Amino acid sequence: MRQDLIVIEPHDPGWADAFQTQKAAVEDAFRDWLVAPVEHIGSTSVPGLPAKPIIDMLAVTDDYQAFVPALVGLDRIGWVPAPEPGDEDRRKWSICFPSVEHRTHHLHVVEHSSVGWRDWLLFRDYLRTHTEEAARYAKLKTELASADHSDRARYRTGKAPLIAEIMERAKAWSEAGRK
Repeated sequence: MRQDLIVIEPHDPGWADAFQTQKAAVEDAFRDWLVAPVEHIGSTSVPGLPAKPIIDMLAVTDDYQAFVPALVGLDRIGWVPAPEPGDEDRRKWSICFPSVEHRTHHLHVVEHSSVGWRDWLLFRDYLRTHTEEAARYAKLKTELASADHSDRARYRTGKAPLIAEIMERAKAWSEAGRK
């Protein structure tokens, strides 16, 4: 069970290095199952954006079930399975480093054909280039976390409308050639 509180911290430039270190380990361990480079996603991937100090990472595999053998070697690289509700329906594996209770990294392994992961990249890219939107998002996250540091459901639900609004603009931006 997770024990980390929802605490939003100022952006730490060291998050990029922390991602790179674990990216190398993950890509080495899972090279036979990945179909794309591991990506840094989530708020820690957006320079200047305050965030929970947990590095979200995205790995894409060709086949959800074919990834099962890769899970056997997780302990060799210090990662542990961290199943979340709905993972199986979304054909997604959740894996944490160094533990579920005190994670510093969260790896989302998704099937290439699964829905949603491309939006994670688009959301990241949009916030990286639209600082005013990133600031709105940061303000809301900070307010929600300050209201209750332990209520994850409330935090996620509270962010959802703004994320949907930003995603609509991000999709229009993408369709317009990201100009």
